[in-house]
Amino acid sequence: MKLRTKITTLMLFLLAAVLPSQSWAGNYAKTQYPIVLVHGLFGFDDILFVDYFYKVPQKLSRNGAVVYIAEVSPSNSTEVRGEQLLNYIDEVLALSGAEKVNLIGHSHGGPTARYAASVAPSKVASVTSVAGVNWGSAVADVLKSGLTEGSVQEGTVGLITDAFANLIELASGSDPRDKPTDSVAALTSLSTAGSIAFNARYPEGMPSAYCRNDGKKLGENGVYYYSWSGGRTYTNALDVVDPFLAITGLAFGETNDGLVSSCSSHLGKVLKDNYKMNHLDEVNQSFGITHWFETNPVDVFVDQANRLKNLGL
Repeated sequence: MKLRTKITTLMLFLLAAVLPSQSWAGNYAKTQYPIVLVHGLFGFDDILFVDYFYKVPQKLSRNGAVVYIAEVSPSNSTEVRGEQLLNYIDEVLALSGAEKVNLIGHSHGGPTARYAASVAPSKVASVTSVAGVNWGSAVADVLKSGLTEGSVQEGTVGLITDAFANLIELASGSDPRDKPTDSVAALTSLSTAGSIAFNARYPEGMPSAYCRNDGKKLGENGVYYYSWSGGRTYTNALDVVDPFLAITGLAFGETNDGLVSSCSSHLGKVLKDNYKMNHLDEVNQSFGITHWFETNPVDVFVDQANRLKNLGL
């Protein structure tokens, strides 16, 4: 009997090591409402089978979540992207039969998700902002300061960046005509001035002042708000993008992830704003090359889904 028990224990140990995680995690991330992931500037659903949220949807699904990737323009104003997201939410609700969705947005996806929740709170259970540009970005400010409104230079830059955004859409299998791009409008939305104006119109979940941590977890619109972000720029010497983020991070005089300051990311319940992650690490890019001694970014998403599940969302 003792020998059989030892053999059974050994078999269970070996099975745990080789079977897929869902065999053991089960319904850890099984939220009541579907999860919709919303990408940021120049984002995409997938290109050549590589997800913007690298391996995030797969692990959420293995742990019981129903996951969708929002189809919004890679480059446009927050309001335009927000309206596109609302249309996508309607499609998800019709397809899934759910009454609401849980939105998780990275970078510009944060304000985009906030817009949808403010305009149609009856369709949104929660908004989770991952390094959301909620108070603007110093990088956007620097870029915008170099462009005179209505100038030939601004028009030229807009044409070039719009062309790049359209290429992203084509590469991801989308028709650019379905989701028009306007990179100048996107830059305005991501600037400090543009973000402050947006916050005045859609204040739900926002703290009372920059860098404060007093945003309401449960907004007056009945939507739950959460946020997290990284606070490093150079995290792994093997990631070829890290030097670029180390340079852009110099635009800030405070803790940042290379494109967004930790303070700017604050929304609702701030779970953490100083992960050893840069702006790409937060979505497990590039290709999962992140800080060796930090939590796996994918697990942060899964834990958030579990948090929402425990709230009945």
